[in-house]
Amino acid sequence: MLRLALERQEHAVLEARDEPEAVRLLHQAQPAVVLSDLRLPEGDGFGVLRAAKEVDADIPVIVMTAYGSIEDAVRAMKEGAMDFLAKPVDPDHLLLLVARALEQRRIVTENLLLKEELAVRRGAPQIVGDDLSLRKVFASLQRAAATDATVLLEGESGTGKELFARSLHALSPRAEAPFVAINCAAIPENLLETELFGYEKGAFTGAAARKPGKFEMAHRGTLFLDEIGDLPFPLQAKILRALEEKRFERVGGTASVQVDVRLVAATNKGLKAAVAARRFREDLYFRLSVFPITVPPLRERSGDIPVLARYFVDRFCRDLKKRSLVISPEALEQLQTYRWPGNVRELQNCIERAVILAEGDAIFPRHLNLSFAAPLEGEAPSPWEQIDLSGTLAEAIRRVTREAEEAKIIAILKEAQGNKGRAAELLQISYKMLIAKLKEHGIE
Repeated sequence: MLRLALERQEHAVLEARDEPEAVRLLHQAQPAVVLSDLRLPEGDGFGVLRAAKEVDADIPVIVMTAYGSIEDAVRAMKEGAMDFLAKPVDPDHLLLLVARALEQRRIVTENLLLKEELAVRRGAPQIVGDDLSLRKVFASLQRAAATDATVLLEGESGTGKELFARSLHALSPRAEAPFVAINCAAIPENLLETELFGYEKGAFTGAAARKPGKFEMAHRGTLFLDEIGDLPFPLQAKILRALEEKRFERVGGTASVQVDVRLVAATNKGLKAAVAARRFREDLYFRLSVFPITVPPLRERSGDIPVLARYFVDRFCRDLKKRSLVISPEALEQLQTYRWPGNVRELQNCIERAVILAEGDAIFPRHLNLSFAAPLEGEAPSPWEQIDLSGTLAEAIRRVTREAEEAKIIAILKEAQGNKGRAAELLQISYKMLIAKLKEHGIE
């Protein structure tokens, strides 16, 4: 009866008999409005409501309930339902609520489009792609931008986390103030504190004048801490205090400096694992992950590869003042079958090289130089694909050496059944050095 009433008003209707079927349809069809009974043969309307909000936090959900269960309807609205209908349902009232829900949906969509247009006018970086996972990330980014919440961007190296951070800043009320970025893995540990907090004249040899740090430079704007998982443990406490109190002291100084900074952090490492291994402060992790956003790797949004490839071809043709190039079907097929361990950054570098090498009007597989990386069927992928080699040579060597050292110590400790003396013998290092290494890596 409800379906017929809605279809008479030219609405397209999908029906589900229970919660599991509704969840499947939600992921397949992404409806504009959800109408659900709270009582279902399997599952319930609360499960449908939660599933709908996971798919799209802005989707309007209308719940139906028996007249005597208004408390359930109130609870559903507290969990995010837009409105409720008491049964028996009045079709006219239903059509009114659906019309109101669709109007609400239209307004939300228009607001997002206006924010995107405003960001483009302000010079926000362009995020290319139309995959559902990317659209969800951008929707989360826009919601976070309206607040002052600390955002943690998680994702593999090369996925464009700094690009998302810059977009977040451009969409926020702080867009006119500075965006200041610092890579925590690229600066030696003994210099990182002065880079972040600055120093006073005479704080150390060579400090001939006061120098402001990144926190001061980002006053009233956004501070982006990239690769925060590499932040030295002693410095984490000072970062936490600066976030909570919005004040700090410069190196060598005693006076407090007050700042108004919105922090965005990024990591390509599992911070939860680092917290469990006691390499990262738990209180700082919770302070950073107020609004976590995971940026998907390129292999999980393969449909965007042709779009990104053509975008980069056009861009590099302009930059290099070359005539427009097309991507041959063979080259496009190779681009889509490659796993892209380096994600968008690797694709960008690949296309730039191809544009330089292309001598005619098209890019062919020989210009991509990807054949070396495509394993034969049944052949295991190269172990180097699993290793993060981003950054400078020194950074990559330091990161890989540290990971190899930690893995070796854990393996030998297991072989020695936890006997540290025996483990030191097998590693051919002193017991004292082993204890120091265990402490350094946070190994219990």
